[in-house]
Amino acid sequence: MSERGRLLVDCPDGPGIVAAVSAFLAERDGNIVEADQHAADDGRLFMRMAFDMPGLVEHLDAVRADFDASVATRFDMRWRLVAAARRTSFAILASREPHVLMEILWRWQRGELDADLAMVISNHADHREAVEAVGVEYHHVPSVPGDRRASESRILELLRGRCELAVLARYMQILTGGFLTEAGMPFINIHHSFLPAFVGAKPYQQAYERGVKIVGATAHYVTEELDGGPIIEQDVVRIDHRASVADIERLGADLERSVLLRAVRWHLADRVLRHGPKTVVFHGH
Repeated sequence: MSERGRLLVDCPDGPGIVAAVSAFLAERDGNIVEADQHAADDGRLFMRMAFDMPGLVEHLDAVRADFDASVATRFDMRWRLVAAARRTSFAILASREPHVLMEILWRWQRGELDADLAMVISNHADHREAVEAVGVEYHHVPSVPGDRRASESRILELLRGRCELAVLARYMQILTGGFLTEAGMPFINIHHSFLPAFVGAKPYQQAYERGVKIVGATAHYVTEELDGGPIIEQDVVRIDHRASVADIERLGADLERSVLLRAVRWHLADRVLRHGPKTVVFHGH
């Protein structure tokens, strides 16, 4: 039986790369079912291929070793080759606002996320009952004023060895660079505006006072720079002078749910490649 695989490539652009990858897969009875590529202005090539190959899961290590020796080394590639059947384990970090947490939780319950939800971690206990009702672990890790390291150490203890991705569902705590390095996994955050944006407290009140004509949301990878990580997805909705603060908050919450969901789905499907401060996203359904 053929099994679906995914290959991501980031390398210096040049002739023969696509041909070499295609030939490698064909020699192993691999049938390419999706192929996307992008040649960036800085001379790098980004590529994603999805393919079916007999016995891929059983022989995955050998296929990876052969690809590294015969193709990747030759073209100086940074690459990732995975079996699509392997599910990513992820955690959700949340605070008091429930809308993004509940959206991701509901989609996961419906089987719409190709991943295993290991746990929800929150600095408040508000949503324990709703999360545990669907069989997901809930860990209350309070934020200690003046001692961020205490909560970060506990979160690291929970994540270590169990998760490969963390999703910040309006988690209202700043993560330090040391924490991100120790965690050793990507964190995806949702920001309540189309970055760059209104900063500080009450962003929707600020937007209302400035008479904005669009409301936006931005999903991005988390870096030490606050809200400065590579952007994965953004969206906006138009508003006019009749919109109240409550209207803007409602529309913004709708955007936050949908934008973060798309970003998480694309990450799980290996559709996102980081390119310095930016990303290359091969969009899918």
